[in-house]
Amino acid sequence: MTLREQIISDMTASMKAQDAPRTSTLRMVKAAMMNRQIEKGGELDDEEMTKLLRSLVKQRRDSVEQYEKGGRRDLADKENAEITVIETYLPQAASREEIEMAVTTVIAESGASSLKEMGKVMKATQAALAGKNADGRTVSEIVKAKLGG
Repeated sequence: MTLREQIISDMTASMKAQDAPRTSTLRMVKAAMMNRQIEKGGELDDEEMTKLLRSLVKQRRDSVEQYEKGGRRDLADKENAEITVIETYLPQAASREEIEMAVTTVIAESGASSLKEMGKVMKATQAALAGKNADGRTVSEIVKAKLGG
């Protein structure tokens, strides 16, 4: 069963179970999936679906940050609930320790020593963590810390 089929199947199950928050989130995911398919002009494979889901999670995290700054805890909680649902379809996230190990390895291999080389280190680290669902913001923080930012 592809990721797309899994999402649609789970949406149907949540509708039958009358789980409104989950159904709402999965409907939003399905709509984003359909829009992306129209843009592409064909079916999405699992890799493209994973990219789509990651971008949806990133959007939600940005929204949570904005809502918390604005004192809207209720809306931030709703976005966090959506993140939880979407993340069930993503590969297990890389732990902070895994990210730190990958950054250390990349810095040692590339010989990077200053923040000027941050882009190169970020790119190599993301490639090393491919498939691990590493949060870009966390990777960026660790790279800055290791390069003396």
